Amino acid sequence: MKCLVTGGAGFIGSNLVDALVARGDDVRVFDNFSTGERSNLAGVARAIETVEGDLRDVEAVRAACRGRDVVFHLAAMPSVPRSIEDPATSFDVNVRGTFHVFAAAREAGVTRVVYSASSSAYGDTPTLPKIESMPPAPKSPYAADKLYGETLCRVYSGVYGMECAALRYFNIFGPRQRPDSAYAAVIPRFVDAFRRGERPTIYGDGEQSRDFTFVANAVRANLLAAERDGLGGRVFNVGNGVRTTLNELLRVIAVEMGTKPDARYEPERAGDVKHSLADIGLARRELGYQPAVSLEEGLKATVAWFRAAGR
Repeated sequence: MKCLVTGGAGFIGSNLVDALVARGDDVRVFDNFSTGERSNLAGVARAIETVEGDLRDVEAVRAACRGRDVVFHLAAMPSVPRSIEDPATSFDVNVRGTFHVFAAAREAGVTRVVYSASSSAYGDTPTLPKIESMPPAPKSPYAADKLYGETLCRVYSGVYGMECAALRYFNIFGPRQRPDSAYAAVIPRFVDAFRRGERPTIYGDGEQSRDFTFVANAVRANLLAAERDGLGGRVFNVGNGVRTTLNELLRVIAVEMGTKPDARYEPERAGDVKHSLADIGLARRELGYQPAVSLEEGLKATVAWFRAAGR
């Protein structure tokens, strides 16, 4: 399979690239390296083609799509807080840039696009678990922007006959996730704080809950979506199917790192969702998806990676 991975130097993207290379696929990575790191691709650098470019550059995206069969579109500006601070850039990258990818893929004769969507599309509706048939209720510019890509999946599948699928990720974590950004996800921030002998920060009372999903499970969902026919531009939840509060997460990570589960509590942040849990029944039935790595196993692997990487 000749594939393009946009955002392939990023956290999820580079893990997907590793899996594609291991399968023997022909892999091209497209990344502007604003958040992705070249070191994430060091182990497969000789086996892939790397193109430095930006989603907002139409010609660069067109060139990257040429000669590809499948596009895995992971590149994004992936932050709710940043989208609230800078909605214009979020729109340019996540909406305009995503349109460039779908349009360029069609022009290049790409037969399939697997789009990395977000569970933030569900917003803060109280119903749990979240099921794909629920009306979207985005609470942030980021959530609204990512929802647009799902619409493109349906349109390009229905109008142009491309095989498209949108994977709504639920709090993906694992090796290569950066802790050093103001917008970093909670697990790398907790691990990094404990490694430094500091107290992690929790925004809110810590009783908000998430469906934390190890990155290998997300990679598997991408590979399955690249192989199934008749996807019809549909949306699939990609989660673990288990809900964990931040306070529970704090305790598990503290035990794994041999320290005390002590945190600083700050006011809730605008745009944050209180509870999230995936119903993964549709992905099971239609994609054959099954999370193979539990939260506990994933946390062990993640902590081990951070220790080995010296982060």
